[in-house]
Amino acid sequence: MSTDHRSPLVLDTHELSRRPGTMREFARVVPAPADLGTAVIGIPEGADLTVGLRLEAVMEGVLVSGVVRGTALGECVRCLDPVTQEVTVRVTELFGYPERIHAAQDAGDDELADEESVLDGDLADIEPAVRDSVITALPFQPLCRPDCPGLCSECGARLADDPGHTHDVVDPRWSALQAMLEQTSVTDETKES
Repeated sequence: MSTDHRSPLVLDTHELSRRPGTMREFARVVPAPADLGTAVIGIPEGADLTVGLRLEAVMEGVLVSGVVRGTALGECVRCLDPVTQEVTVRVTELFGYPERIHAAQDAGDDELADEESVLDGDLADIEPAVRDSVITALPFQPLCRPDCPGLCSECGARLADDPGHTHDVVDPRWSALQAMLEQTSVTDETKES
């Protein structure tokens, strides 16, 4: 599968000329790719991602490191209110030269070949590294605030709006006794009439 050179998260490393020690800075705002998050929170597709990276040629390939920033949107898992969270993650990924990876495979070192990202010609696709870093930085259960009381399990009312909200719930084990008490009350009222 060929890397799409038009993708904003595909970097051209040609200027590094495979000379260890050469470096290039990369800073720009790019649109976020699709599915950059979880079911409850994520950075919307097309939203701004600020990318500040350094590309360094090393003996093994090209080391890409830096910071990615964006704004994640989601909903509170307790009360379903909207949640906005700034996300800043560090990205570090080594893109091996293709011939080095092929040599490792020929030597039987499939572990190295499976673990390392590979340059496609001179192109480094950083989207998988960005995705891994962003998704693992997002909260598993986002909250609108740390002490969010959530919703009433009986009626769905927001407990933050009415902190004293309660329901008189009879323990089901006492329901037969409650029915007898109500029946006795009705009988007493009819006798009085």
